[in-house]
Amino acid sequence: MELREYIEELERRNLLKRVKTKVSAVYEIAEIVNRACKSKEYNYAFLFENVDNYDIPVAVNLFGSFERLKIAFGVENFEDLGNELLEIIKPDLPVSFIEKIKSLSKLKKLRDFIPKIVKRGVCKEIVYEGDEVDLGRYPILKLWPKDAGRFITFPMVITKDPETEERNVGMYRMQVLDKNKTCMHWQIHKHGALHYKKALELGRELEVAVVIGSDPITMLSAILPLPEGFDELSFAGFLRKEPVKLVRCETIDLEVPANAEIVLEGYVDEEKTLEGPFGDHTGYYSHVEPYPVFKIKCITQREKPIYVASVTGKPPMEDAYIGKIIERLFLPIIKMQIPEIVDINIPIESVFHNLIIVSIKKRYPGHAKKVMFSLWGLGIMSLTKAIVVVDHTVDVQNLSEVLWAVSTRVDPARDIIIIPNTPTDNLDHASQLLNLGSKIGIDATIKTKEEGFEREFPEEVEASEDIKKLVDKKWEEYFA
Repeated sequence: MELREYIEELERRNLLKRVKTKVSAVYEIAEIVNRACKSKEYNYAFLFENVDNYDIPVAVNLFGSFERLKIAFGVENFEDLGNELLEIIKPDLPVSFIEKIKSLSKLKKLRDFIPKIVKRGVCKEIVYEGDEVDLGRYPILKLWPKDAGRFITFPMVITKDPETEERNVGMYRMQVLDKNKTCMHWQIHKHGALHYKKALELGRELEVAVVIGSDPITMLSAILPLPEGFDELSFAGFLRKEPVKLVRCETIDLEVPANAEIVLEGYVDEEKTLEGPFGDHTGYYSHVEPYPVFKIKCITQREKPIYVASVTGKPPMEDAYIGKIIERLFLPIIKMQIPEIVDINIPIESVFHNLIIVSIKKRYPGHAKKVMFSLWGLGIMSLTKAIVVVDHTVDVQNLSEVLWAVSTRVDPARDIIIIPNTPTDNLDHASQLLNLGSKIGIDATIKTKEEGFEREFPEEVEASEDIKKLVDKKWEEYFA
């Protein structure tokens, strides 16, 4: 589904509002979206068609609900999609002829999703180079009063590893500095930052292409925490059930989606400048820090592009829903690596990296702590500040049950571990040092005698099965 088709489908289902009233790209759009995201009645996707001083419409909050995300991905159940992904990426160890054939079939399926290079794309209907390059022609939003300027908030940032040439597509905010310069806010744990570091070590600049607006699945692929070496655009093809079509850039050796709305071509070198503050998804202004300067050589675009943006701020906002979908999508992969896990919940209020609640089928002493350390060893989960482990009988999606378990099954001296001097998210504002802080693990499972718990733990209060069935049968009668 292309971007315009997606917008039309949302409008057909009354999930998108076209706003014809004149609005400002400075603060006004952000406050409209902020209020809408926090309201059940007005939480729409928006297409602002009359932005003051611009002739380009702004699409915002396109993915700010579970219903909209299901339409974007074309699914009803994200865990089913996660199981499909698991089949693609899980390691094969063929021990028989039949299993070898199955493995070859999977490789063929993967090849079907490799992006295809085409000669032409609508993203090149207009080309600006040299002095014509001017970010001022686009309605780039300024969100909050203390933001350092206008920020591009939904960019697909494409780079290649200078050594292996493996492609990465990430999403890193970009503060506009000038008509042809922005900051590139890739944090040290991100693949884009690794490519940049390698390029500097080789004494080279790093070429970068930035895509603003594409089909929904390709856009969202830039946010997903895929396994090391897994190409985001190939994954987008897998989700789309057809390869992403790419065109070569005009001035750099990179490829971009042919259906893109706007493409910025340029590079970063050793030059850095201070970036921020910025009103981020944590609900706080991020700190001012030095980041690379992205220098734009060329801009290509559709003849009549749509500028796509996201508004960040105190949760819940659009990114909160995307985060919950990532949780569901990657649960099967996490369970493959830690099979005792039953479910996980990354609460919206924890802004992704501060808290994970996980339920397990506990089998032996210390099992909960084993799960904590296993999760901290999984890729980007290494940045998680707090992990709470509960028994499989506790519904982790029900915070009332979780709080009950934590309050009644935890002895602090025995069941809480604190680990100092570990990697933290760049946006963990509470840590003592930037990117370095402590972690906490809470074992809220029922303890056993093997764990030194000599008392008998009481049984939960619950009706008998025959009474449950009786009440189920007569339930409607009680309220007739």
